[in-house]
Amino acid sequence: MQPLVGGKGDPARGGALVADRQRSLCTLCHSGPFPDAHLHGTLAPDLTGVGARLSEGQIRLRVVDMKRLVPNTIMPSYYRVADEQGRRVATAWRGKPILDGAAIEDIVAYLTTLKG
Repeated sequence: MQPLVGGKGDPARGGALVADRQRSLCTLCHSGPFPDAHLHGTLAPDLTGVGARLSEGQIRLRVVDMKRLVPNTIMPSYYRVADEQGRRVATAWRGKPILDGAAIEDIVAYLTTLKG
């Protein structure tokens, strides 16, 4: 999958987003080399080493819309906006992605640095 915006994302901003339990929600389900390990989730794969296992494009696809790969996943589609989501999305969020393209690219840039 191609980048959503021009240029590379910022790994430092991406790391902060991944750890932000209010904005990205990553650590609600995933564990990994992030702060506050006692708050990490166990519902989804550990993200330690994800940058060694998956390409940048593969990581981006999973963040943008994991439902393309696993239709029944509980992982939200962070960038996809679709009418059928409206049934399960609060009115204030309908028609809007959870994260914008720049934030997605920051997260992708950070996750690709997790090599081991």
